[in-house]
Amino acid sequence: QVQLQESGPGLVKPSQTLSLTCTVSGDSITTNYYYWSWIRQPPGKGLEWMGAIGDSGGTYYSPSLESRTSISRDTSKNQFTLQLSSVTPEDTAVYYCARERIGFGPSWGQGIQVTVSS
Repeated sequence: QVQLQESGPGLVKPSQTLSLTCTVSGDSITTNYYYWSWIRQPPGKGLEWMGAIGDSGGTYYSPSLESRTSISRDTSKNQFTLQLSSVTPEDTAVYYCARERIGFGPSWGQGIQVTVSS
């Protein structure tokens, strides 16, 4: 069974870049048809899909975050990463990585709390 684990700093200063890593086990991030996604949930708000990287490395981003978001991968480590630049306190959220496939339910990591504060 696929497992996903988020890692990275829990505290980021305003204007800096947030960088998180998702480590995947039980499946390859190059497996056909899957998308490897980042989703976040600010306090008291709903889930927000941020973007994804596909099985061949193509990237897709939410229009509202595209200018600040970069998703990349390291296939040798079976990891994919999120970089969110120029963060503000509004970026404080629980960040999740997930595996998605059209027509199937997603698999989620446990989430990691990230706070943007001085």
